[in-house]
Amino acid sequence: MGEPRFDWRTLLVNKDKEIARLNGLYERGLTGAGVEIHRGRAEIVSPHEVKVNGKTYSVKHILVATGGWPYKPPLPGFEHAITSNEAFYLERLPKRAVVVGGGYIALEFASIFNGLGVKTQLSYRGKRLLRGFDAELGTRIAEEMSAKGVEVCLGCEPAAMRKVKDGSLEIEFTDGRLQKADLVLIATGRRPNSARLGLEQAGVNIAKDGAVVVDRYSRSNVESIHAIGDVTNRINLTPVATAEAMWLARTLFRDEPTPVDHENVPTAVFTDPNLASVGLSEEKAREQYGEVDVYKASFRALKLTLSEKKERTFMKLVVDRSSQRVVGAHMIGADAGEIIQGVAIAVKLGATKAQFDATIGIHPTAAEEFVTMRDKAS
Repeated sequence: MGEPRFDWRTLLVNKDKEIARLNGLYERGLTGAGVEIHRGRAEIVSPHEVKVNGKTYSVKHILVATGGWPYKPPLPGFEHAITSNEAFYLERLPKRAVVVGGGYIALEFASIFNGLGVKTQLSYRGKRLLRGFDAELGTRIAEEMSAKGVEVCLGCEPAAMRKVKDGSLEIEFTDGRLQKADLVLIATGRRPNSARLGLEQAGVNIAKDGAVVVDRYSRSNVESIHAIGDVTNRINLTPVATAEAMWLARTLFRDEPTPVDHENVPTAVFTDPNLASVGLSEEKAREQYGEVDVYKASFRALKLTLSEKKERTFMKLVVDRSSQRVVGAHMIGADAGEIIQGVAIAVKLGATKAQFDATIGIHPTAAEEFVTMRDKAS
């Protein structure tokens, strides 16, 4: 057998095919349910009127679900950088890339580029990756990504960039350091996509960051106008937006007032290796409950022990000491998202550490460690 080969153009073609297939499925689902689709930019002209392509439609309810948009800081030369929107439309794969940011989008694209053979640096101005996640996850994922070949530069903040004669980019950091790259991807956050929709004219309250302000039933201050998903800047995950839509449908059309439930939402970061989490970080748990018990495990997965791979799996359980309820579960390692999805059911149902311990593990798996951790780390 020859060496594995990768072709960027083939990936782009296959990506476009898959997006077209999915869009077709969604559109057929809508039209099959009797939805009338109008393609064009919509503008809210009153609490009960929406204009599309010059025609005004009178409606009982208006739902805003326009998502978010990548944000690029207004710094010199940053127009030469791309965002996650353009990453899979590049004509060719760069040889050197700098990914700027410390959130899940930055980490995922740094892993993608590195995995495809691009010399990749992840530059983040903070001291720890993945702000908002358990602090230990941010520290450990930096170590694992570094071991995989990503150059992780913490405390590194670009101040400007410029194109040079050979077509590459030169990045100037705040400490005066200069670095060249063929591509710079800015992943320093996303903003709610609420501008120029007519929301303010209709009287809808908009937060400073552009988020549509809604209550626990996803209703704005204007009774007929609702919003869900990233445009509300609550929990910006696709499954959460889908759930918010279902809860809103029950509220509006089934006479079953259903508030959003954002407690114990599981999430995964598809880095290499994967990272996933559900419930509270250790830091948040200590704030909320005071005294907590923490259980940890760090090990090489059994399937790797016969190979030269040094990748380590990390697992952590955070337990409210008073009730002994597991209030947080965190993991770095292969298939972390798949494993935490199952653990999330137990956390959502309020399982105790004793109930975790009473569950028989499946051997040999990495997942069994979640039910065999007996010794407290703190």
